Amino acid sequence: MSDETTLASADGGKLASYMDRIERLEEERRELGADIREIYAEAKGNGFDTKVMRQILRLKKMTAADRAEAEFLRDSYKKLLGIAD
Repeated sequence: MSDETTLASADGGKLASYMDRIERLEEERRELGADIREIYAEAKGNGFDTKVMRQILRLKKMTAADRAEAEFLRDSYKKLLGIAD
């Protein structure tokens, strides 16, 4: 066996390992997505507005400064469009 064949064999094994790991994680992601959809459906069934829930989750991920900036921009745009409260 030449050095090139040995290297190709080792690289093929590594590649297969990476592919297996990626496939496994993608399957887990699909399963988690289904679980999340079920939770939203349950919340909706209990009278919660899932659109607002998604917005709140996005806000929770932001820093306080980013939330303040987003609120400022939203309010500014509303004023420009004449729909401010």
